Amino acid sequence: MRNWITRFRARPAQAQPAPPATLRSDRFRQAREGDWRRLEAIVTAVEKGRLRRLSDADLLDLPVLYRQLASSLAVARETSLDAAALAYLEALAQRAWFITYGPRENFRGWFMGFILGGWSRAVRAIRFDIGIALALMVAGVMAGWMMVAHDPSLYAMLAGQDPQRNPGASAKQLRDTLFGGQDQDALAAFAAYLFGHNAQIAILCFALGFAIGLPSVLLLLQNSGMLGAMLWLFHGKGLLLDFSAWIAIHGTTELFAILLAGAGGIHIGRAIAFPGEFSVMASTAAAGRRTAPVMLGVVLMLLVAGMLEGFARQLIDATPQRLLVGGFMLTFWLVYFFVFGARK
Repeated sequence: MRNWITRFRARPAQAQPAPPATLRSDRFRQAREGDWRRLEAIVTAVEKGRLRRLSDADLLDLPVLYRQLASSLAVARETSLDAAALAYLEALAQRAWFITYGPRENFRGWFMGFILGGWSRAVRAIRFDIGIALALMVAGVMAGWMMVAHDPSLYAMLAGQDPQRNPGASAKQLRDTLFGGQDQDALAAFAAYLFGHNAQIAILCFALGFAIGLPSVLLLLQNSGMLGAMLWLFHGKGLLLDFSAWIAIHGTTELFAILLAGAGGIHIGRAIAFPGEFSVMASTAAAGRRTAPVMLGVVLMLLVAGMLEGFARQLIDATPQRLLVGGFMLTFWLVYFFVFGARK
């Protein structure tokens, strides 16, 4: 009896055969395939716009089913799951991610939301900086006017060299530049120069805001100083109203765009100089997110100004009509930014 027990203890235990990999793959799939199929049905219904056919339970379980699928996919990649099943899971995971975490609207929906409130809200969010930029522009106009009034030779430094627009030009020469006269090409070239200059100033005012806003301030003053010098020049010849009407057609939109771009640059500069309780990087990033919609809108305003400069300025050749167009555009922007959607 003892010998039999000894022989039994000495006999090695027989190891159980491991189940084939295919069987493990089948069990893995069978345990989870029901959830996969349900997730696929939900995703397909959403893709086809059949949300009304889904129950509340399906919508609530969508993120849970997606996370379970992602976990299954991770396991499947580490095991011997067949290639066809792995491809199916990867494709389903991509579709489910887009439905669960992807953007909720297309470009048209986003653009309509931007135009119908997003842009104006972004502008109102930096209204303090807009006030600063406006004060700088007014100060620049006054400084430019007083500088050339004290020393006319400074006109070329502020407004550039122009054989037709300078302190030595007669009233008739200046009037011809406003109402076409004999040289429409020169008039168009000067207007195009102003548009390109203002667009460049607007972009630089915003882009250089990271330097604590100082370049934005200087650019606003410099551009406004040029306008002040030109206002002084035409005022001296009795053409101040005519010049204001000429530039108002597209200038009310262009100058408003420069004002917003300068305010965006100042806002970023203030965030860097005075980050408050946040770090400089965090404060700058937040300011960038707030001002990005404003600058996107500035680009649209410059496009509108370009169309006004290219068509309205060419077609309208009378001071009252020019003032009407310029006043309408200014009123439109003021109402849009500070009245439209303000309560909401």
